[in-house]
Amino acid sequence: MDMNAPRPEGVTDGYGPFAHLTAPNVLLYRSVMRAFLAAKERFAVHLRPEDVHAALPAGTRPGGVDAVAKALDALVAWGNLRADPDTGRVTAVEDFYRKRFIYQLTREGEAAEKALAAYDEALGMRGALQAVALHDIVTQLRALLVLAAEEEPDPAKTHLALDGLASRFAALADNARAFMGSLQRTIDLHDVAEDVFLAYKDQLIQYLERFIQDLITLGGRIARLILELEDGRRIQPLLRSAAAREAADATPQEAAHAEQAAYERWAGRWAGLTAWFLSRDGRESQSRLLRGRALGAIPQLLAVVRSLNERRAGRSDRSADFRTLALWFAEAPDDDARHQLWRTAFGLYPARHLTLDAETHAARLARPEPAATPWAGAEPLRISPQLRRTGSYERRGKPRKVEDRQEARRLLAQTAAKQAAETAAARARLVTGGITRLSGLGELDPASFRFFLQLLGDALATWRPGMKHTTATSNDGAMEIRLTALPDGSTTEVRTPEGIFRGPDHAIEIVDLTAGTEGGDGR
Repeated sequence: MDMNAPRPEGVTDGYGPFAHLTAPNVLLYRSVMRAFLAAKERFAVHLRPEDVHAALPAGTRPGGVDAVAKALDALVAWGNLRADPDTGRVTAVEDFYRKRFIYQLTREGEAAEKALAAYDEALGMRGALQAVALHDIVTQLRALLVLAAEEEPDPAKTHLALDGLASRFAALADNARAFMGSLQRTIDLHDVAEDVFLAYKDQLIQYLERFIQDLITLGGRIARLILELEDGRRIQPLLRSAAAREAADATPQEAAHAEQAAYERWAGRWAGLTAWFLSRDGRESQSRLLRGRALGAIPQLLAVVRSLNERRAGRSDRSADFRTLALWFAEAPDDDARHQLWRTAFGLYPARHLTLDAETHAARLARPEPAATPWAGAEPLRISPQLRRTGSYERRGKPRKVEDRQEARRLLAQTAAKQAAETAAARARLVTGGITRLSGLGELDPASFRFFLQLLGDALATWRPGMKHTTATSNDGAMEIRLTALPDGSTTEVRTPEGIFRGPDHAIEIVDLTAGTEGGDGR
């Protein structure tokens, strides 16, 4: 092994141990480095290629030990590992001429791997809203008040209290930021499956409500304690005492600079704490903003639940519709049939003119223009000069008389009542009174058949490959259909006055949910 092997092009000496992240076999290199870190935790100093091969996960393990040896040599060239001759297994003179090495981590390689582990941990951090941290902050602030009341506060106790306060506050801020980020990803449905979301959304909402309540009560208590410490600038001696204790080990030449730098760090931390819980200079505190975000997340979660329910209840499967339409286009006999199918499916009829007056309409009825007539060959439209000038056909004159619409309203009410009665009767005729087969529905009238198609469409929209049973509810929640596939694969026919409906036979049960019993059989 040439220990002075040149590093890859574009890799500097300072960042060479990170070069394997852009290499083609990055997963293998990462697994090898993790194996060395795990061995170091077990106090193992050196590893042989066969040891590394055995320690690799099954998914990243190459075909043989030689591939692992090549990866180890590459990591040695990048500075992650160090190779030493393996003289422990030399039994003959010929063994001295064979390349046998044992490998161990370098300081650079270990530092790079720890940095990558910290990076992965930070990315995977979901965070939590910590009410316990709020209680700890209250406790630490009360301890600082006790120290501030003393004539000469103990520097060690002061430093410990401030350090505990800073660590708990930093953990609270980091976890809150990570939690709100993961919560937004959950709301956007990028980070969690629908079934998982629906399963834990109640617990999530209760969790948010509890934290909001704690933030309101404890946040006000923390704000009062901060104001008490800032009253009379009692916090300043404590900050200087902690800074002096940190700079105690500095050399005399650097003591003043180190103490000032430490004091500025503590003053910045205290300013961050006050900005979190106190609103000043027209700027809202971070706790108030966090409370607003958490409160706003609850209706957003409910809106996501509502959209998921609507998505599940919707009977239209657009992808299936387009696949069926594509099949119809493929089966069309000629281009004329395809054009007609296009116009029927999408309603894109040729538009001749944007407006049409009565005279032109009568003329068009007398002499209709074919749909394929080009604009240049069509009869011209006579546009009123008033339309050109004002953009409107309105003519000045007396207003129209107010029409009496009582009779029209009465007719509409009668029609609505009649349609409601027909709808109720049609739905009542669809109730099966128990489990039956599609072939047992008998002949259906047009109204009952329309409702049957709607219910069947609702059920089939929820059907997925491998399913044997499904249940769906009508859009108004009045009817429920329970559909079960039959193992015999038989087909059936449902006869209606408008034609015959054919398809695979199923076991079916249709229930009227508005009635007191299911199917009217007293169950």
